[in-house]
Amino acid sequence: MNNEDRYKKLTLLHSNDMHGDFLAEEVDNKLVGGVSMLSGYISKVKSEEENVLYCIAGDMFRGSVIDSESRGFSTIEIVNMLAPDVVTIGNHETDYGLPHLLFIEKCAKFPIINANLIIKMNGARLFKPYHIIEIGGMKILFIGILTEDIISQTKNDSIIGGLVDIQSAAKEISRICNAFNGIDIDFTVLLTHIGFENDKVLAAELDPALGVDVIIGGHSHTLLEKPEKVNDILIVQAGVGTDQIGRFDIVVDTDTNSVASYDWKCIPITPETCPVDHKMEELINELKSQTDMKYGRIVRRLKCELHHEDRFKQTTLGSFIADIIKRALNVDLMMLTSGSIRSDSLGPVITYKDLIEVFPYENKIYELNMSGKQLKQMFYHIYREDTWNGIAHEFYQLSEGWFIYYDRDKKLITRMDYNGVTVDDEKIYKVAFLSYDFLNFEEFFGLTIKDVEVNGKARVISTSSTETFYEYLDSEESLPYYPVEDRFVLIKKES
Repeated sequence: MNNEDRYKKLTLLHSNDMHGDFLAEEVDNKLVGGVSMLSGYISKVKSEEENVLYCIAGDMFRGSVIDSESRGFSTIEIVNMLAPDVVTIGNHETDYGLPHLLFIEKCAKFPIINANLIIKMNGARLFKPYHIIEIGGMKILFIGILTEDIISQTKNDSIIGGLVDIQSAAKEISRICNAFNGIDIDFTVLLTHIGFENDKVLAAELDPALGVDVIIGGHSHTLLEKPEKVNDILIVQAGVGTDQIGRFDIVVDTDTNSVASYDWKCIPITPETCPVDHKMEELINELKSQTDMKYGRIVRRLKCELHHEDRFKQTTLGSFIADIIKRALNVDLMMLTSGSIRSDSLGPVITYKDLIEVFPYENKIYELNMSGKQLKQMFYHIYREDTWNGIAHEFYQLSEGWFIYYDRDKKLITRMDYNGVTVDDEKIYKVAFLSYDFLNFEEFFGLTIKDVEVNGKARVISTSSTETFYEYLDSEESLPYYPVEDRFVLIKKES
């Protein structure tokens, strides 16, 4: 084989965690992002390069009223126009229920793959596990992998949520790669939705003989400056939304089935580099007009803009939502899942559309009676080292009146107050949880429901967290005052 036949150019474009980010936004007097320019860039690259593939690493759904109003059908219509070559599912693709996802898959004009979501009773996979694309004389193998977080979410699905499970990613990858070693796969891509840190762990576990070349990831919204290389596998991720797209220009050695050379970068989606796809623009404008009338009404105006810039710390927006639910339901503490907040800012003018986008999940709210001692056990579990290393599942926004000071070096809560009084180990406090957390209580909080119910049975105090939040905000004259002091203070671990 001569060098011209042996070395072949491949361009991989990739997005992840689009979350309904369909519209361009004005940043510093310049349009940024949106699927019209994203589509234009993909078309531009395909006209300039010979062997171009575009893939999406999960979480197309959630984040906009265009998505939520149609329960994902509009999103599929938009992504059909983007025409990805292959997509893997993310955890938010199940937000409207697993049956709905399996139905909506039939509307997709692109292959959706996942190898490790299975039916418990017989081990059958719910989706096609892999997709092989032949392009430019090369065979490219894509394998889809999903985060274990999906199991936490499917517990809300009372019909089939308990019938599915997640298999070991490394085991499923090994099975598929070994099955296709005989047909001379030139290049292997893992399309994952497990988070950047877990991508690195997965790469380290894989036997190099399996031939995995690249991991294109999602879930953690990680925006990289350069690829991470673990076990000779290149790992990339392109942040969140449509403000950028990842681009890999790779020379594939088809003799050794490996990467001979590469260049990777995140391309900003701006008018300077991305022409507008006018057909896509027409579709977006039509979908937007359908939702603007319904969702455009102004609910109220706040004194200042609130922010949720980091889901692993107490934020002004997180405090605001937690406080409103606490006041509405008359509990001592609202434990608000940081991940339930889907926008990074709110206000000062709030429309109904803003509310739907910032806090979209229809969770029941459960009340539990917890002793001060149990609360401390819970917080020690939440603030364990895995949280600060990016491995733990979730962080929580605390409602007003609570103050926690945590020394990471000593792994010690040095101060824990409620309404200016030290929390008493024997005193009972009324604590509220979203159903998502309640149904995964032991995993998320390190205690069992049985442990806690010695103080009284759990009870549902709201059938809809969104209705509780929206109605209070719409009708009550008195709102929490912001900005507020930090309710959780972390003494950072010494380097």
